[in-house]
Amino acid sequence: MGALMNPEHSWPIPPPGGWTADDLDTLPHLPPHTELIDGSLIFVSPQTRFHSETVDHLTWELRSRVPESLGVLREFTIDIDRHNRPEPDVIVFREDDSHGLEQTRLPAESVLLAIEVVSPESVDRDRETKPAKYARAAIPHFWRVENVDGRAVVYVYEIDPATGKYVATGIFHDRLRVSVPFPIDLDLAEITTRRPRPA
Repeated sequence: MGALMNPEHSWPIPPPGGWTADDLDTLPHLPPHTELIDGSLIFVSPQTRFHSETVDHLTWELRSRVPESLGVLREFTIDIDRHNRPEPDVIVFREDDSHGLEQTRLPAESVLLAIEVVSPESVDRDRETKPAKYARAAIPHFWRVENVDGRAVVYVYEIDPATGKYVATGIFHDRLRVSVPFPIDLDLAEITTRRPRPA
């Protein structure tokens, strides 16, 4: 790894050429959910309630609907290439015998759907940087979820095989109905209208 620690700030000093995907598993004292984008470490800011409830809701609903051959994980990194190991908020992936419970990441070729729930500090990454990398890795489907006036709006994209880039296939405000990567029908209003009952 060849990294030195700055004793004054205790921040990792990147090696020549930047960090690699393997470094995320060996660097000490990284904050939870650190991502690697273009060889740089990205630290995640504290998340809003909207972000947390949306990720929880989508994870639960997708897990209840996926075919047996697919799995759903939240906040789990994927290998794009040597210098890119992003962590989508939710992924749907193909299950196979090579996926063990000790894994810390999945290969991008296993991922069918990557979902990003936009936070104020992640707007540019979630709208531009990360979708471009997911498309380059040939992840067939991408959803971006945004908070619009307190409601979840889902922007759905699919790879165009002619260009290798995402094209928008729908914007969903109240209900999300799609047939790929498998039939999905979600009531988006439940994300922000359902609240836990007081104890």
